[in-house]
Amino acid sequence: MGQNTKLCCVKLSHKLEYACRALAQLGRSYECEKMAHIDALAESEQIPANYLVQILNELRTAGLVVSKRGKQGGYALSRAPERIRLDEIVNAVEADLLEPSCEGQGHSGASVAAVWAQISSDLEGKVSAYTLDSLIVSEDGGMYYI
Repeated sequence: MGQNTKLCCVKLSHKLEYACRALAQLGRSYECEKMAHIDALAESEQIPANYLVQILNELRTAGLVVSKRGKQGGYALSRAPERIRLDEIVNAVEADLLEPSCEGQGHSGASVAAVWAQISSDLEGKVSAYTLDSLIVSEDGGMYYI
């Protein structure tokens, strides 16, 4: 890494990004109490439907979404978007993302591990400060805040 190179963002897995996008889409219709069909959800967020089913099952297991089978079935948020923290989403689909992974070996290992553990802790605190409603886009394309 060069001297002028800056760290600009966290690299999200497709799985975590898709989970956030799907939940944001479900959040748009939360007040209507409508169930979203998997095909419509996959199409609106451009996520492969077979992969989205797997992600939604993990989110259901974590208690973030509810599902109903049948013609009137689909998926919906289990609670209001402002009551779903982003760290809950991370823990549902990428639990090890916020865990420090330094082993602390070698002469500098302990200090390197300590710094990255603090950074990890700071990041986890920041992630838990945001809720799903911050990801929801309104019909006009702007952010939707309740």
